[in-house]
Amino acid sequence: MQYRKLGKTDVNISAISLGTEYLINLPRDHVVSVIHSALDHGINYFDLFFAQPEFRDNMGYAFKDHRDKAMLAAHLGSTDQNGQYERTRDLNLAIEFFEDFLRRYNTDYVDVIYLHNSDGQEDYDLVMNGGFLDTAQKYVKEGKAKFIGFSGHTVSTAKQAVESGYIDILMFPINLANNAIEGRKDLLNSCVKHNVGLIAMKPYAGGKLLQKDQVMSLEHWQLGADKREMEKPSVITPIQCISYVLSQIGVSSIVPGCKTVEHLKETLSYFNATDEEKDFSNVIKYFQQYVEGECVYCNHCLPCPSEIDIGQTIRLFEMAQNGITPEIRSAYNAMQKNASDCVQCGSCEERCPFGVEVIAKMEQVNKVF
Repeated sequence: MQYRKLGKTDVNISAISLGTEYLINLPRDHVVSVIHSALDHGINYFDLFFAQPEFRDNMGYAFKDHRDKAMLAAHLGSTDQNGQYERTRDLNLAIEFFEDFLRRYNTDYVDVIYLHNSDGQEDYDLVMNGGFLDTAQKYVKEGKAKFIGFSGHTVSTAKQAVESGYIDILMFPINLANNAIEGRKDLLNSCVKHNVGLIAMKPYAGGKLLQKDQVMSLEHWQLGADKREMEKPSVITPIQCISYVLSQIGVSSIVPGCKTVEHLKETLSYFNATDEEKDFSNVIKYFQQYVEGECVYCNHCLPCPSEIDIGQTIRLFEMAQNGITPEIRSAYNAMQKNASDCVQCGSCEERCPFGVEVIAKMEQVNKVF
């Protein structure tokens, strides 16, 4: 497992974490097997937004004697109504279900308490000013939560949350399909600037990216933008999807849902995949109204005769535009070869499918680092 710093927190989070939505309404033994396999493979963050009693009881049982190995994320505002998920803005009801979470998971605290599923300006104002944020802050002071998160699917309100100074973590859809939506790049840069950890949900756009259909209809919650239809290649692999998301500026971790141990192992095979298997440059063109000359960190420009990891170098450079944090400096210094090793041979520019002026980029990187 690879680990990344989770924003301003002192936590190192598994690069691939686990969304648990596919484990609802399954037998306890099945749920336990998936959770224990995830723990055994080094996954240390689990998103747990469902509030149904049986789901919580099963999960509580699965994490019994393993609490010290797992970051548990609860959602303030997620409730169960007659066996079905329902978001609430009744603060007292939200509090009731949060306290129920602690009891059923047999824990005194959660690692992350999310202001749950907030989209639209009116709802954002209600959550941030109507008692939900105050309640989350109270739980942090009481030791019932370590960090405050914000989950949503709208760029404008997510960016406001990041820039408010009140949250430590953002949970937002990041996937190939929303590569070029308006404002997303600014949102990711804002996460870096404000040192807010970014948990990437919907890495497969709700499974739509993996379907063989060449036209897909995407909802707001899958895309992080207005509903729309998009064309896609007939074959996109899970490894390409994961590779894309983990290459994006600011992303701390990805939370794919896995229904079985086999599915989990297939997901984690990303870490053993070849560079060719991870290469997403042949599919990202379908999701670009990309700017010619803009690096997408795909490393299709490699191999470099000087052995520079060009995608990572440019990625760190672009992150540094918001200020060089100790983490960015450390990551750059840890590279075996960097921009100063560029001999300006131009082979990378010949290979780049997006017209990036790599040599000029390396010169800029040298001036910054």
